[in-house]
Amino acid sequence: MVSDNAPVHTTVRAEFNPLIKPFLVLKIGVVMIATIVGIPLAIVWFLGVGQWWARHYFERLECQLGERSLRYRKGILVTTEKTIPLENIQDVTFIEGPILRRFNLSTLKFETAGHSAGQASDMQLTGIIDAQAFRAEIMRARDALRHAPRSAENDAHLAVLRSIEAKLDDIAGLLRARQ
Repeated sequence: MVSDNAPVHTTVRAEFNPLIKPFLVLKIGVVMIATIVGIPLAIVWFLGVGQWWARHYFERLECQLGERSLRYRKGILVTTEKTIPLENIQDVTFIEGPILRRFNLSTLKFETAGHSAGQASDMQLTGIIDAQAFRAEIMRARDALRHAPRSAENDAHLAVLRSIEAKLDDIAGLLRARQ
């Protein structure tokens, strides 16, 4: 029988909305236009390079929720892969503004433990289909992992640590006796 609090034992793969391609083309093109130097580049970008780049970028987007972590991979020339342990996830914020809504997109922003204030949200995922449901699945998996009973492996590690502690106490006693 499986407990309701048991950790997730399957991998959930996020699907990305193809509308992220025109969104990225527009977003990067607007940044290029905002700089005087970037205007000629923006023309080339909008005439085809942007569509090529967005298509290949989309094909390489990948996000998987595993038993103990969330893994995200993106990039064409420079590939970025991040893995966040579920126990480090403090919050997952759902962001949806007017421009994102226009493209039927949203962003999930992850806040993790163990980072300085400037790096508190070290990962953002834009374009996941049904992002609210994926967010709920991440939070459920995190909570299940936090409330899961200790495993036999953890008990074995604890036994080894206690054995080491006993040996160190013996060594400390011998050192005190020599003095």
